[in-house]
Amino acid sequence: MSEYRPKSGVTPYINVDGAREAIAFYKQAFGAKSASMPAEGSDKLMHAQIDINGSPIFLSDFFPDYGFKSVAAQGFNLHIHVDDAQMWWDRAVGAGCTIAQPLKTEFWGDIYGQLIDPFGVTWAIGQSVKA
Repeated sequence: MSEYRPKSGVTPYINVDGAREAIAFYKQAFGAKSASMPAEGSDKLMHAQIDINGSPIFLSDFFPDYGFKSVAAQGFNLHIHVDDAQMWWDRAVGAGCTIAQPLKTEFWGDIYGQLIDPFGVTWAIGQSVKA
C-alpha cells in the first residue's frame, strides 16, 4: 500500500454504496490487497486503497449527509491486463460478477471481456496474444 497516496500518473477513484463489502468482494474476485480509513463515528469508509495486479485504485462510500450523494457507476471500465485472462475471469465470475461481454479473442487479436460487479462497476479483463 502506498499510504493512501498515488505514486504518480492517474489513479482511479471509485465510489460505491458499501465500500467495506466492495473491498471484501474485490479481494475474492480480483485478489485485491487493501488498506482503509474509516469515517469518524460511522461504519462507512472515508477513503480506502485496493491494489489489484500491482495497480492502486482508491474508493470510498458515498456521504449524502455531506452533499456527496449516491450515483450509479457510469461511462468507464477498470481494465486489468493479465497473462492468464481465463483464470482472472473464472475467479471474478465465481465471486459474483455478471458477464457484460463474454471473454473471447477479439478482432484486434487480444483476449478481452467485460464483467459487472455487484456494486455496478464494469471491469474489463484483457490478455495479449502473441502472434
